[in-house]
Amino acid sequence: MSVMITAAQVAFFREQGYLVVPDFWTPGEISDMRDELARLRSSGLLHNVATDGDGQTPSTTRENLQLCPMWPHSRLFQAMPFASRVGNAIGALLGGSSLLHLDQVFLKPAGHGSGTNWHQDNAYFEIADPIAGTALWTAVHDANIENGTLKVIPAAFTTPLDHERDLESDHHIRCYPDETNATSLEVKAGTAIFFCYGTPHATGANTTGADRAGIAFHFIRDDQSGNAHAGFPADKRPYVSGTKACGGADVYGEDMRIIWDELTQ
Repeated sequence: MSVMITAAQVAFFREQGYLVVPDFWTPGEISDMRDELARLRSSGLLHNVATDGDGQTPSTTRENLQLCPMWPHSRLFQAMPFASRVGNAIGALLGGSSLLHLDQVFLKPAGHGSGTNWHQDNAYFEIADPIAGTALWTAVHDANIENGTLKVIPAAFTTPLDHERDLESDHHIRCYPDETNATSLEVKAGTAIFFCYGTPHATGANTTGADRAGIAFHFIRDDQSGNAHAGFPADKRPYVSGTKACGGADVYGEDMRIIWDELTQ
């Protein structure tokens, strides 16, 4: 499958700090992702990061299930960021050569799934240019306001916001942006949402009768890697675009582009 990012889409991303691309993943690939998430969840690998409001005590009434990183536990998710359409998109949006910086998933269980409060990824990663890093957020299920879809504040990525410890989570931080222009991105399963490291974003609670999950990969232009905090160690960040891209063989010792094709054919 080929997905081409147009010049108009690149311009929108660089002006607004985010981009929505429907049908980025096929229905078959989404089915594979759902099956793999079910396996990881049944294996007890997804951790509830929601607390009772003290930043420590695990909540018994709300769940925000996270796995970070994913790649050591799943060949599918290890290979996913090396699908050729990902490298093409990241290369177009960030320009130059880019690296995989982090992977993770959040699953909001039906009825009591809790959201993730407002924050900017760059409050964690601290790269010099917030538009030189981006998340790729995949809607594993249809995402809407009722099940806590992703919210962003357009064109707000250039201003770093003050963050503090989020006491509704066991390790997150949060900020309190002006939400006047916030927009909820209601999308179908298979949609990819790219948002740069400076874009304030959040997710809401899932009050519906079905689970909702979002898979997130983070990428940085390689000229930002030397000063990037958190994420994978600097020598464990494989190239996904540019002349050095080799399907993760530089880090994993094998071409994960081939593995992705084998797993999803």
